[in-house]
Amino acid sequence: MRTFDCGETILHTLQPTPFSMVAVRALMSYARLTDRVKTREDLKNASAILSWDDAVMMPPGGSDARAESLATLASLSHEFLAAPETGELIEAAREESLDPWDSANLQHISRSHRRAKAVPSDLVSAISRARSKCEQLWRDARGRHDWKSVRPLLETLFDLTRKKADCLAESAGVEPYDALIDTYESGVTQALIDPLFAKLKGALPSMIDDALARQRRVIPLGERFDESKQLVLAREIMRGLGFDFDRGRLDLSHHPFCGGLPDDTRITTRFGEGDFLQMLFATIHETGHALYQQGLPKAWRSQPVGAPCGQMLHESQSLFMEMQVARSRPFLEYARPVMLESFGIEESDPAWSLDNLLAALTWVEKGRIRVEADEMTYPLHVVLRYEIERELMNERMRISDVPDAWNESMDRYLGLDTRGDFKDGCMQDVHWYSGVFGYFPCYTLGALAAAQFMRAMRNDLSDIAENVGTGNFSYITDWLRTNIHSWGCVEPGLEVLERVTGDPLDETAFLVHLQSRYLAGR
Repeated sequence: MRTFDCGETILHTLQPTPFSMVAVRALMSYARLTDRVKTREDLKNASAILSWDDAVMMPPGGSDARAESLATLASLSHEFLAAPETGELIEAAREESLDPWDSANLQHISRSHRRAKAVPSDLVSAISRARSKCEQLWRDARGRHDWKSVRPLLETLFDLTRKKADCLAESAGVEPYDALIDTYESGVTQALIDPLFAKLKGALPSMIDDALARQRRVIPLGERFDESKQLVLAREIMRGLGFDFDRGRLDLSHHPFCGGLPDDTRITTRFGEGDFLQMLFATIHETGHALYQQGLPKAWRSQPVGAPCGQMLHESQSLFMEMQVARSRPFLEYARPVMLESFGIEESDPAWSLDNLLAALTWVEKGRIRVEADEMTYPLHVVLRYEIERELMNERMRISDVPDAWNESMDRYLGLDTRGDFKDGCMQDVHWYSGVFGYFPCYTLGALAAAQFMRAMRNDLSDIAENVGTGNFSYITDWLRTNIHSWGCVEPGLEVLERVTGDPLDETAFLVHLQSRYLAGR
């Protein structure tokens, strides 16, 4: 019988074992270990809701108190996992003949325990406080292009994060940046990313120029859209896609995200400035995350093996819904009537024809903003951030160098000058200002995986377009939940991809998808 480990695949034959006191002690150890882990998961869940509240509802004056609360929870969670008792229970539990899911769960706990032991508790608390303070200041400073005020806090946060990376790297015997990347997607390293990104950098510029030369003019949809009607539309589309509002909600924040937990999933979005499509498709993106989260195996809610595999796979699910499914003619056949009704638009309005809406949704433009980028230029935004992170983590760049490096890369990859534009330059993303280094590659790796998943789905299901066009999204989500969501983290994301698609992660399906959507027949 095959079992799975989050770091490697192992083969294991379950043999019946004689009943003995050793087995009883081991069984008791594993049960005690999972109870201990459940307590830690409860602490993490409380922290997740407090972080959501921080971004959505908390008054500005609460920032210092919230930073302390989150630091305390982070420290408690860390100490629970790093404690010698946890290690003793792990070793004792190894004596038990566990089924594949429990074996995978034990390996996850062991891996997390090793990481926790490697990082001092006071460093965990310091990072948590620094993250809260830096992000709070970023929210205010970004609108004022105030790089000068936020830079010292970012330097402090990065220095602390680098210390954490050094601890993890020493424990695992890898490079510091690889150690951070691995916390977001197991098995992904610079050695995997670099050749994939090199191929994208080689292929995309000419494809983008070709698409720009071919695309037709888009009739503007309008200048202003009532924000309350935008939210009604967003919730209707979310409900159609399968989001369970009995176990989740939609709110507004500075930066769209999906947080919370499987049975209390929190999505946020933000209004586009005169463009409701930005808001709607950011919401669809986060709904893809939420569908994955809400579809995780219920029996393993409180254990690591019941969590998402990693952020590459998580991003593949959001990009699958946003890019593979929703930016298509069949989806517009379903969504267009809902849009017309929401905003009181006449059926005959040429701006709202299927052709014009599709042209708007597949418009290619070399822009400054990552979250507003089309799927052809988006990978170059990620490459830019990845290369800056890599230089920072490998100590070939300092935080003070970031604005100049950003401008040089924007000019090289997209022909744009961002000098002096901090708001829509190096301050546009929340990630670095909340201490998230090593995540950005997962966006583009997720896009590659999403294209591979769609190719596999088309091989399995013959009438995807017909079902999408009539709003029958359960046809898609059932396939995703059977093949991906319900597996939790019983195997690592890279292995999930290969099991479902038959191929390792590569750029081929993604480039074929772009060719078909943006260059064929335009």
